[in-house]
Amino acid sequence: MRQPILIPTVIACGLVLSACAKKEEEAVERAFQEVNVIDETNLNDVMLSSANPNEAVTYFQRATSENPDRADLQRGLAISLTRAKRNTEAVAAWSKLNSMSGTTVQDKVNMADALVRNGEWKRAEEVLNSIPPTLETYERYRLEAIVADAKKDWKRADTFYETAIGLTTRPAGVMNNWGYSKLTRGQYAEAEKLFTEAIRQDGSLYTAKNNLVLARSAQGNYSMPVIPMSQVERAQLLNTMAISAVKQGDVSTAKNLFRDAIETHPQYFEEAVRSLAALEET
Repeated sequence: MRQPILIPTVIACGLVLSACAKKEEEAVERAFQEVNVIDETNLNDVMLSSANPNEAVTYFQRATSENPDRADLQRGLAISLTRAKRNTEAVAAWSKLNSMSGTTVQDKVNMADALVRNGEWKRAEEVLNSIPPTLETYERYRLEAIVADAKKDWKRADTFYETAIGLTTRPAGVMNNWGYSKLTRGQYAEAEKLFTEAIRQDGSLYTAKNNLVLARSAQGNYSMPVIPMSQVERAQLLNTMAISAVKQGDVSTAKNLFRDAIETHPQYFEEAVRSLAALEET
């Protein structure tokens, strides 16, 4: 007589066990998803920081094709394209990111940077103008200065360069840019001061060293500045001064500088040898 009662009880126990098993499966699945998210985040960070830029591009292209609505992956693709110096593609990637939800003001700054690298000055200016004035960062003012330079708006460029320098602990790069701006304006003495300061901040910045000898040569000063340099760098800088002397019509000085460059270089300095030979034939 108790059998009819026993059957529903067994069925109920079976349902409870089934529900428990389902909950356990869901918990395990959630745990695996969380692990996958952590692993993916770590992998994304690795690809952005240390991977070959083109390998990172391939990784994020695949990731964005699988998850087209993920802003973080689109950002990774844009950063990787910028690192790989694939500027046209980088502009397109930043443009797409800035049309998505979940973007930041910094994404606009990075897009402006990509546009500058690609020589799209007008669009870069438009993007910078869309950034709230409350964002006062080194990156923003550095870009503002470069864009103002491109427009030959020297007053604004100088203001932005000065502001950018005050917002970073590593100002050598922007000092070099500002110095080059002064060089193109023909303000050689001011350019020389900025290049010298850039080198003082970062003795490994070869472009500033090269620009410094150009600024000095433009003033008729062909003596080697007292700055840190390797033997190869010294030879290359002597070669730069020689080329500058040729452009200013000082052929005799140029020949001597080419000879010094050839003697200084620890290996065969083909470029200087070729230039000297060409001068001596004239």
